[in-house]
Amino acid sequence: MNVKSLFDADTIAARNQELAKAIASTAFENLLVVAVLRGSFVFAADLIRALHAAGMAPQIEFIQLASYRKATTSSGQVDIVRDIDSDVDGRDVILIDDILESGRTLAFAKDLLMARGAKSVRTCVLLDKKNKRAVNFEADWIGFDCPDVFVVGYGMDVAHALRELPFVGVVEHSSSKPSDDPGRL
Repeated sequence: MNVKSLFDADTIAARNQELAKAIASTAFENLLVVAVLRGSFVFAADLIRALHAAGMAPQIEFIQLASYRKATTSSGQVDIVRDIDSDVDGRDVILIDDILESGRTLAFAKDLLMARGAKSVRTCVLLDKKNKRAVNFEADWIGFDCPDVFVVGYGMDVAHALRELPFVGVVEHSSSKPSDDPGRL
């Protein structure tokens, strides 16, 4: 499988620093960062380290959500696979995700945390595919606008492969188009 780089490691690292500075300029109290698993784990780790370098020390949690399960198309319903352990009541929260496409996952997670009493819930995504929205949702901080291509690497996968790549790339197929990733909304 050949993968062409879309956003290289140096470009991503520089953008993470910029995002961290922008986030750090916001007044947060008792900040909780919640990474949406699985695809965001690399981005979240790098961004959290950049937040530390920018003078922040948030508590960190993880949530795993799914809407595809074993199907290849979204059911439109988001389920909690793994929930956070922390109480969000009265806290500022930042949701971190790898890619914003339909908006269903982040809208669900934001509504969930607000219903649990969060003071505020903001979102930061590495990639934004604006033309894929199924719901009205916009991220507060965006790493990069993403063209309408299937991306892998930097935590994102195709059939559980290529998450380890240090860049965001596009799988090049000689004769076929890649299938939609059942792990992304």
